[in-house]
Amino acid sequence: MALATLKTRAEFLRLRGGRRWSTPSLVLETRPRPGATGPDDEARFGFTVSKKIGGAVVRNRVRRRLRALVAALGPSDVRPGCDYVVIARPGAVGRTFAELGADLQQALNRVHRPASPRRH
Repeated sequence: MALATLKTRAEFLRLRGGRRWSTPSLVLETRPRPGATGPDDEARFGFTVSKKIGGAVVRNRVRRRLRALVAALGPSDVRPGCDYVVIARPGAVGRTFAELGADLQQALNRVHRPASPRRH
C-alpha cells in the first residue's frame, strides 16, 4: 500500500498550530483533517527536511529513512483522518534507524495523549 502524503503548501500550513512534539531528531505536528469522518479515512504524512540538515544527498537520506519509519507504523500508531508533518532536525543525521524510530514513536504517543488542563 502506498503512503498517503500531503502535497500542497496549504496542506502543510494547515497543520501549524495543531498538536506538536519535539524530539532530538524530529518535530511532529498533527491535526484532524476537516471532512474526514470515518475510520476509513487514512492518515496522511508530509515530510520537511530543510537545508539546515545538510546537502541534497544528506537531506534525501534523512527523508528516505523517515518515510521508511512511517511506512512501518501500524494502524494503532496513527489516527485515521489525521494529517501529520514530520520535520527533520539536525540531530536526525547522526542518529541510528532505531533511535529515529524511538523518537517518532515517542512523538506519536505524546501528540495523541489527551491534553492536560493549562495552568495559569
